[in-house]
Amino acid sequence: MVQRTESPGSETAKSRGQWSSEPAFVFSMAAAAVGLGNLWRFPYMVGEFGGAAFILAYLLALFIICMPMMILEVAAGRLAQGNTVHTYRQVNRFGAWYGWFVVGLTVLVTSYYLVITGWTLGYAVDSVRDELRPFADFSQGYASVWFFLATLVLAGLFLIRGIGAIEAFSKVLMPMLIVMIIGLVVVASQMAGWEEAKDFLLVADFSAWGDTRLWVMAFGQAFFTLALGQGYLVTYGSYIPRKAHVPRACLVVGITETIIALLAGWMIFPFVFTYGLDPGEGSQLAFTTLPKVFENMAWGLPVAMAFFSLFFLAAFSSSLAGLKVIVSAVAEEFRITNTKAVLIVAALMLGLGLPSALSFTPLALTIGGMPVLDWVDQMVGTQVVLFSGIFGAAFFCWFVRPMKLRTALGTSNRWWQWRIYIVGRWLPFAVLLWLLLTWIF
Repeated sequence: MVQRTESPGSETAKSRGQWSSEPAFVFSMAAAAVGLGNLWRFPYMVGEFGGAAFILAYLLALFIICMPMMILEVAAGRLAQGNTVHTYRQVNRFGAWYGWFVVGLTVLVTSYYLVITGWTLGYAVDSVRDELRPFADFSQGYASVWFFLATLVLAGLFLIRGIGAIEAFSKVLMPMLIVMIIGLVVVASQMAGWEEAKDFLLVADFSAWGDTRLWVMAFGQAFFTLALGQGYLVTYGSYIPRKAHVPRACLVVGITETIIALLAGWMIFPFVFTYGLDPGEGSQLAFTTLPKVFENMAWGLPVAMAFFSLFFLAAFSSSLAGLKVIVSAVAEEFRITNTKAVLIVAALMLGLGLPSALSFTPLALTIGGMPVLDWVDQMVGTQVVLFSGIFGAAFFCWFVRPMKLRTALGTSNRWWQWRIYIVGRWLPFAVLLWLLLTWIF
């Protein structure tokens, strides 16, 4: 069980810094959760894995299983008031090993996240120069590498400023981003492909639910977009103020990210069908579709400049969240300054991110015939994230006493507590049973 004696809001907690309020936490966590997980990854997953059938599976996974797990991770971070490794160590003496596994997973995910964030920066720069190109042209040179390096430097400078900079950044970003996406959905509704997109996104072929891979990817996307099992929630939760109502804050984040994910689908697919593009294009779907959108739109240049700038900011926010998990662990566990930790993590990202960046250059690095970035995203970003989220929830629920968890939730309502415990404790066994039945039949 958690051994730490300080309560949330203690002097130790305050010395680490805190979000200024519950809304500040919601804005910051929503910016981290929305980012690329919704604007980039969700549409391409929907396109590859069955449209409406995938969306329904994703929503079931998100609200029945993933929301209680999200609340659990935030509450655990608030209870332990430390980085990811510290939090798991407080739960059990062997927990530090798992904490470092989570940090390592976040290192891998963030390394390719920074590459995609670099793409958004590249498209923002190209739109300002009025030189927007299809992704196939963008990746003919080494732009993917140069913009990855630029993004890494910017992220390092931002992280040296601390969580206050992240909070201020997120408060400005989220409202602007939502307004821009809604505006593009309105434009998409006037396109010739709108009706085809409606069928694709609303009419489910339930025979697709018999495909095990669809469910794995739907759960993987739900885990990924809420950042389960990656240390984000534990780390951000450790900065949450004492009076915050954790379930309420997490529900707002979850609903916000779901709305934006669905809006992203309605923004992308009408244009995909209008221009005869392939919905299963893969990780470059948004970057293949959107240049065509702005090229054929009245006032396309200023809209492209605004959209890709906000797209970059959303992606950048996600990258900052992942880097913050890693930097917090390195700084606090090795007792070094935040600046030194940022420099160490930046060097690590440089080494691990380059293969993903080079997979969309003339070198075209691949693993098993897939670009390195796509392979890491589908293996690590889906399958390893699933394992980490499920194991982490079970770890908390079997070792943390219910009374301590209820204190960390910031509410006396026991319904949340017992729902979290039911999901956290028994999900691993349900998954094992499902795998066994799948193997037998």
